[in-house]
Amino acid sequence: MEEIRLCDSEYRFLQVVWAAAPVPSGQLAELCRQQLGWKKSTVYTVLKKMCEKGLLRNENAVVTVL
Repeated sequence: MEEIRLCDSEYRFLQVVWAAAPVPSGQLAELCRQQLGWKKSTVYTVLKKMCEKGLLRNENAVVTVL
């Protein structure tokens, strides 16, 4: 299995997801705004990146951990 490297912000994002999953993507954006101070666009950019790395799935606007 290939090693996946995360930067600090990605890890903090995943901690929010792990605590809330499965979570609607809109609710995740709000949680990240509250806990990380992130804008919605930042949340969706990092979410897309984590999905491409095979760590998360965003299906029907619900984020789940793989």
